Amino acid sequence: MVNTDAIRTAVGIVGDVISAFLFLSPSPTFYRIFKKKSVEEFQPVPYLLTMINCLFWVLYGTPLVHPGNILVLIINGFGIVMELFYLSMFLIYAKDNKQRLRVGGILLLEFVVYGIFAGLLIGLEPSVKKRSRIVGTICIVLNIGMYGAPLTIARKVIKTKSVEYMPFWLSLTGTINGACWLCYGLLRFDVNLVVPNGLGFTFGVMQLVLYAIYWKRTPKSEDDKKVVQLQGGVV
Repeated sequence: MVNTDAIRTAVGIVGDVISAFLFLSPSPTFYRIFKKKSVEEFQPVPYLLTMINCLFWVLYGTPLVHPGNILVLIINGFGIVMELFYLSMFLIYAKDNKQRLRVGGILLLEFVVYGIFAGLLIGLEPSVKKRSRIVGTICIVLNIGMYGAPLTIARKVIKTKSVEYMPFWLSLTGTINGACWLCYGLLRFDVNLVVPNGLGFTFGVMQLVLYAIYWKRTPKSEDDKKVVQLQGGVV
């Protein structure tokens, strides 16, 4: 007899490993920032968005909101640590105090809003099922936004007929990641996992199709400046 829970756990572990690689994928960018002691033209927005996304998925994965999703909690907890590291680099190597205050202010606001929301939800809503529905809806909206963000890169690929700014391995890993978490959600049906990751998988396949169409037309370049895609939306 097939043990669905065991299969689901195995798929979730694979998803956690792949998601960890996605969270680590910006590391070369921040190594460059560290070497140059400047954030240059890199933008903090993707990392701020990923942070709030991870915070809500951590809340969703807690037993107080949605029992049985410890793997969701673990990987997004790791994501929070990585985003804090990346954003600290922006705070250290910001171009000026204005940028530093903006990044720090938004990050602080995210934690304050999240803390108030989590406190009110757990304190005022006794039903775990309703808590799960409320937080799950927020997570769906955040994940759809993050999975849809790389479509701006897809438009650039079509316009320029070049995949220079759409790294293949990032697109492939994101697609596999979406597939893993889609399967994880289907094995014990969880609409809050199925909807965003179903879309994420679809968007990922679209990127790979574009890559297959345009990669031969892309000029070879030594320029290491790549457009940084959102790496969040990992579950």
